[in-house]
Amino acid sequence: MMDRVAAAPISWGICEAPGWGLQMAPERVLGEMHDLGIEATELGAIGWLPTDPDALVEMLAHHHLALVGGFVPLVLHDATKRQAVLDEATSAAQRLSAAGGTCFVTAVVSSHQRWERLALTADDWATTFRHLDLVEQICRDHGLTQVMHPHVDTLIETASDMDRFLSGCSVQFTLDTGHLYIGGSDPVVLATTHHDRVGLVHIKDVNGAVAARLLGDELNLMSATQAGLFPSAGEGDVPIAATIAALEAAHYSGWYVLEQDVAITDGLPPVGAGPALDVRRSIEFLRSLTVSS
Repeated sequence: MMDRVAAAPISWGICEAPGWGLQMAPERVLGEMHDLGIEATELGAIGWLPTDPDALVEMLAHHHLALVGGFVPLVLHDATKRQAVLDEATSAAQRLSAAGGTCFVTAVVSSHQRWERLALTADDWATTFRHLDLVEQICRDHGLTQVMHPHVDTLIETASDMDRFLSGCSVQFTLDTGHLYIGGSDPVVLATTHHDRVGLVHIKDVNGAVAARLLGDELNLMSATQAGLFPSAGEGDVPIAATIAALEAAHYSGWYVLEQDVAITDGLPPVGAGPALDVRRSIEFLRSLTVSS
């Protein structure tokens, strides 16, 4: 399993969400990934790494990293956005494919300017599924696997949203242990009953007490993150070990991407400190599961 553990730039504060905070330099982040023994990474926010595929491959190779895929926010519920969806998805697919990525991680967002959960009508859901099918074909044409990412503050967030998604289309999904947990889904149940739809796994732990404040609108996602919403793997309330056990029992063979969302707003941490230390604890937790099994 440890051969299939990758990193995500969000663990270093590199986020696609608007106004998230400071972004550490790619050379430092990729270097720290390599120093931790990581051999693959997701792309991070568009524009953080080079958008030219050759330059991207060269930068990743310099740090002995392969590319898993990239997170692509798309507005899919609005029928008038069809051409924009096609253009954005094609551009992202071309970039990911040319750089050696395999996973196109679709986030169903309300808009690119502001992420918020909307109450979708039946027509909105139908449009979303039609657009997901269009993106699916684009991904296939570029040798990629589309994996829808349930996520706080997107249009597929809650357990009922996931039920609607799973029954409404055949697209695979990212089993993100943290965002599913916050949304009220049981990641162990999904890993057991829908393992055939799991195309990617994000390992993310959650502090349940902070999540309750988020769900109660006391905090927004960024302030909750700053308050410790996402601790290192094994230090929160998500049944990560049981989820991984269920996936491995079902012969899941894809990537496990370590994610511990960080928002850096108080200045860059000193070299050798900061997010890398938290990622190290997550890696040690996963290794402990491998040893115990």
